[in-house]
Amino acid sequence: MAVYAIGDVQGCADALRALLDRIGFVADRDELWFTGDLVNRGPSSAAVLRFVMNLPGTVRCVLGNHDLHLLAVAAGKGREHPQDTLRNVLDAPDRDQLLAWLRAQPLLHHDADLGFTLVHAGLLPSWDLALAQQLAQEARRAVAESAGNTLFDHMYGNQPDHWDEGLRGWERLRVVINAMTRLRYCDGTGRMDLRHKGAPGTQPGGLVPWFEVAGRASRNLRIVFGHWSTLGLWEGQGVIGLDSGCLWGGRLSAVRLDGGGLFSVSCRQYQPVQEE
Repeated sequence: MAVYAIGDVQGCADALRALLDRIGFVADRDELWFTGDLVNRGPSSAAVLRFVMNLPGTVRCVLGNHDLHLLAVAAGKGREHPQDTLRNVLDAPDRDQLLAWLRAQPLLHHDADLGFTLVHAGLLPSWDLALAQQLAQEARRAVAESAGNTLFDHMYGNQPDHWDEGLRGWERLRVVINAMTRLRYCDGTGRMDLRHKGAPGTQPGGLVPWFEVAGRASRNLRIVFGHWSTLGLWEGQGVIGLDSGCLWGGRLSAVRLDGGGLFSVSCRQYQPVQEE
């Protein structure tokens, strides 16, 4: 058995199939981890969801911001953007099954035996593993119940921009969801900046990548994440970034977690401008 983590697919089913061929994936033997954002902006979100949810082996997938956006739009709480390509899910005959499967996915996965933690975007510098797991479970419960509650009325927004143990209710959930699905940069005190999306070196003064904040409480973890296409394939400081810009005509990448090795395939360009 092999365990592979794969970066943001975003509806690029052709690239996913090519990458699985590249790594010699065997469905009933190998385990796949996905960094989230299975859907949106690429042409085949429904096909990607069907493929992943029907794999016979073990699949671990965390939710990304585009996955949550799909759930919000499906619930009538989110606004479709011109670049969105969600209709093939929303209009699918198996829409309810696809959305139910996605709604059940966590925001964080940790495997103590392998020694890896999976999250879509990142962790706030003050969060150790125990706190991150607790907060991810709180958010998972809210997402799982989102078909019948008001989570998506309150999910969007950039404030609060930092963690506080006293946070409660929707503000608490918004911080957790923003950090785990949208984070790239923080200042030295751990405040999130969710506006800047460029590669390290292009950010305003005072901001650093979340994994470079001094004294980060999760620095003893090996964290696999996606979300940051302008960062590209990245390994260092205890983290592996796997969003290598497939959607933008870059590559779709994977790392073998139980033995090492990075793999990637080239991708068609489906979007002309890099975005979130």
